[in-house]
Formats: sequence, C-alpha cells, structure tokens
Amino acid sequence: MPVNWKKEILPLINQYKGRKHPLEYGNFYELIVAVVLSAQDSDRHINKLAPSFFASYPNMAALAKADAESLHKLISGVRNFANKTKWLLALAAEIKENKNIPTTLEALTALPGIGRKSANVILREMNLPAEGVIVDLHVVRVAPRLGIAQGTDPKKIEKQLMDTLDKKDWGEAGMAISFLGREICRPTNPKCIECVMNRVCGYYLAG
Repeated sequence: MPVNWKKEILPLINQYKGRKHPLEYGNFYELIVAVVLSAQDSDRHINKLAPSFFASYPNMAALAKADAESLHKLISGVRNFANKTKWLLALAAEIKENKNIPTTLEALTALPGIGRKSANVILREMNLPAEGVIVDLHVVRVAPRLGIAQGTDPKKIEKQLMDTLDKKDWGEAGMAISFLGREICRPTNPKCIECVMNRVCGYYLAG
C-alpha cells in the first residue's frame, strides 16, 4: 500500500518545526550573504568567518561600496570564493539597501548566486510563505532513502516533494528532512531506531 506522505511527514515536521537554520545571522542581510557563501561549503565554516565579514560590511549599503580585493581578503578560504565575490558585489549593487531585500522566490532567484534552494531557505528564515521545498545535499541523500522521492537531481526531488506534500508544509518539510540527515539519518550508521520516520522509511523497512 502506498505511503500517505502528507500524513506521515507530520511527526518529522513537528520535531524540527521552527528551528533556525544552522547558518548564524542577525538580520536578513546577513542571512543572504551567509547563504551565498555557504553554497558547496559547510555552514560551520561560514559561521566562523562571518563575524569578521559583517564587522567590515555591516549592511547592504556598505557591501555595495566594497571591491573584490577587499572581499577576497575576508573570504579567500571559502570554496569558489572568486565567483561568490562577484555574486555578492553584483547583488549588493542591485539591492543597495537592506530594506530592498526581495521577498519572493522569483525575485530572489533573479539575484546572482541565489538558486532555488538558497531562495527557499531565505523565505523560510524570513517567515514568508513557501513557494518551494528546500532541497540541500542532506535532502538529496535522505529523501530517496525514505522513499518520498527518487533520483539525485535536486530540482526533480523538489518537484516530487511539492507534488507529494501539502503546500502548507513545504516551508518546513525540506528543512526537517535536512535536520534529520544531519542528526539521525547519517550517510553511514544511521540511527534508525531513534528515527520518527522508521515506520514508513524504505531503507529501514528493507532492513
């Protein structure tokens, strides 16, 4: 019998609902910068260097006046830092001030360096209506393991999750699966006995 994921995802959502994203930020300007920097890098790494970055560039107006050389000094240890520098300078030039930060998926993904995953994270953290589902590297690994989606393409996995789940749960579902992947559903030796999803998880039931 097929799993009713609309219902079965709820215990997982309830477990992690409202928990802040692991990236540390004090306002939505800091959130956007941290999200751009964290692509293909670790949240922990970005959290370590963020304070010195924000001390130098405390808001969008300050970042809009920055130059590549100055940013390189602060983020040269970040993966793909040269492109991220270009993206940050370009989006700051476009947004200009914190108050102009976009609040829709379409407007966010039109900015340099922000794809659907990043935009979905930003909307969730800004407590705005979800327009998609967060699919980060943890979700790409865990969703097929659970059996709620198939494949390895983030865009296809997101579409499957959007088709499968209630829209009201989109904002929390992806982040909840991500937290599950970080804490319980590890790549090796997952803690299946502790998992709230083990009753319906394809991986666990296949034993």
